Amino acid sequence: MCLILLSIEMHPKYKLVMAANRDEFYDRPSAPAHFWEEAPEILAGRDLKAGGTWLGLTRSGRLGMITNYRDPASVKKSAPSRGKLLARFLRGRQRPLDYIQEVRLEGARYNGFNLIVGDGKQLYWYSNRNGHPLTLAPGLHGLSNQLLDTPWPKVTRGKDRMAGLLAASEEDLDSDALFRLLEDRHVPSDDRLPDTGVGLEWERTLSPIFISSPTYGTRSSTVLLIDRENRATFIERTFNAHPKPISSVKQAFTLD
Repeated sequence: MCLILLSIEMHPKYKLVMAANRDEFYDRPSAPAHFWEEAPEILAGRDLKAGGTWLGLTRSGRLGMITNYRDPASVKKSAPSRGKLLARFLRGRQRPLDYIQEVRLEGARYNGFNLIVGDGKQLYWYSNRNGHPLTLAPGLHGLSNQLLDTPWPKVTRGKDRMAGLLAASEEDLDSDALFRLLEDRHVPSDDRLPDTGVGLEWERTLSPIFISSPTYGTRSSTVLLIDRENRATFIERTFNAHPKPISSVKQAFTLD
């Protein structure tokens, strides 16, 4: 994922609301969210090149998502796939914080990442560029390709817009409104852009909530709603260099 917006215990009906975009090169093969054949309790997309995933939910309520940490100067070409860290969590039974402590021991092997994992009771964030796990408190959180809640323009804009949607409804949230948020192509002014070492043109290209370029862009948008009866609604729209989605997935089920 390259933008994750998370609302925790902020809405009368939903204890968790997530809206997220995954950005990737268009030519990297991947499969839309589905229940995995070899692990049918896992609902997640699949990176068909390395075998991992970027976001997933299990029937028992294990939830995880991962973003890259943008730091091209420190990239190691031989580093293992970060998406496998998330796949391993979804397959496992460890408590989320115990799993993070395990990941900390091997974090230096990987290129920069942010990992969020939870079990339906609590969510935790960890980055191998920070070193200290954090319990996600109730409230609104945003994550892109820096540390949690770093006020990049897309993070700030996304959080503001999500806060407005949450405040406007005490009953069912409009998933289409959340997807419209994720389709936002607003480019901030140059003076607000971060400097992550990729050059000004790429900073501009990567700055919107929804990214579009000839080779790289938003590949999927996902909305997840979990209500206070543990009913989950998972909706994903998949893109590939086109302004309209090429496929859509919706799954609704009660977490065990």
